[in-house]
Amino acid sequence: MKIALVGSSGGHLTHLYLLKKFWENEDRFWVTFDKADAKSILKEERFYPCYYPTNRNVKNTIKNTILAFKILRKEKPDLIISSGAAVAVPFFWLGKLFGAKTVYIEIFDRIDKPTLTGKLVYPVTDKFIVQWEELKKVYPKAINLGGIF
Repeated sequence: MKIALVGSSGGHLTHLYLLKKFWENEDRFWVTFDKADAKSILKEERFYPCYYPTNRNVKNTIKNTILAFKILRKEKPDLIISSGAAVAVPFFWLGKLFGAKTVYIEIFDRIDKPTLTGKLVYPVTDKFIVQWEELKKVYPKAINLGGIF
C-alpha cells in the first residue's frame, strides 16, 4: 500500500508522525510546508513541499491544487491521510478522482465545532475520525476514537 501523509507543518505534521506504527512499514510520501520542523522530522522521508500560507489564501490554494494533481498523478497513492489543515483539501478532492481512499482526523482541540478543512473534506472522506463525541453531531458519519495522539 502507498500512503500520502498530507498536512501543515507544526502540530498537524506532529500528529501524522505520531501515527508511525501505522505507516512505518508502508511505501509513503509526505506533503507539507518546507519549514525547519518538517525538514528535521522528515529528514529520512520522501517529502514534497507545498505552498503556504494556505488558510483562506486563494493563490496558494490554486498552486496547491496544481501541485496535488502533479503529485497524485506521479505517486498514485492508495490512501491519503491528513489531520489538516487547508493543504489537505485539494489532495482529498483530487485524490478521490484518482481512486485513493481518504482518512481525515479532526484535530483534538475541536470539541463541538468543525474546522474549515474538516467541513471541506468531509464529503469525500472515506473514514472521518473525531476525538470528541460532541463532533458526531456535526459529522454524523464520523468515527469517534477518543484522544488518539
